[in-house]
Amino acid sequence: MIRSFSISFCTLSKSFGSHQLFLPQKVSTDSLDISGLNAVVHMPFHSLFFHEQAFPDEVLDLDKAVRTLDLTHNKLVDIPMEISKLINLQRLVLADNLIERLPMNLGKLQSLKAMTLDGNRIASLPDELGQLVRLERLSISDNILTCLPETIGSLRNLSLLNVSNNKLKTLPESIGSCFSLEELQANDNLIEDLPASVCNLIHLKSLSLNNNSVGQIPPNLLKDCKALQSISLHDNPISMDQFQQARHRFSSLLHG
Repeated sequence: MIRSFSISFCTLSKSFGSHQLFLPQKVSTDSLDISGLNAVVHMPFHSLFFHEQAFPDEVLDLDKAVRTLDLTHNKLVDIPMEISKLINLQRLVLADNLIERLPMNLGKLQSLKAMTLDGNRIASLPDELGQLVRLERLSISDNILTCLPETIGSLRNLSLLNVSNNKLKTLPESIGSCFSLEELQANDNLIEDLPASVCNLIHLKSLSLNNNSVGQIPPNLLKDCKALQSISLHDNPISMDQFQQARHRFSSLLHG
């Protein structure tokens, strides 16, 4: 089985002839890298890695064949509505682009398990995000988010949420319904307090809220989040009394 097939800096014509790329149906690839290539590929494959300034139409033509789509480090501004055709897409990586918004029909990507949107210009997320019920990992750091949709609570399989380096002032109460969440990163925001519902995250192992405006943490956080192994609160205006109370509650928990 071919594990990687790479063609770079080529332009292949869509018309029939010597410049059209055909791969045998019996050849299987886990990763196909066609950087700088405008090509027609006649075979099902699982992964695409492009380096383009515009969303490649060739991707949309492959619809059911694509499992992973990586368009990192490009100049994409918009994601076409037609992305909903990629119904078997499991991993979407659009980091370091110029994307300002996500399509309203994003929720139709029902097979999506991981989405990386770091380093863009996204100010808000559509309510349809909550329809991605199989999503396990969502990273959208280094954007300009001011809030998260309440529908994020519908992501019951989400284990990682990274919203660091945004402009969030709070986290939605519904985040407490993300029952599978194990890691929550919300560093470098404007968060002033945490919703009480965060205590419902019984599988939470890591909570990072460095460089925010958090003045206090929910009283039962350490008691209820029994899986919590790491909590980081550097550069927040938490008082010494808060730390002492948290330490006392944690000590009581340890000693039964």
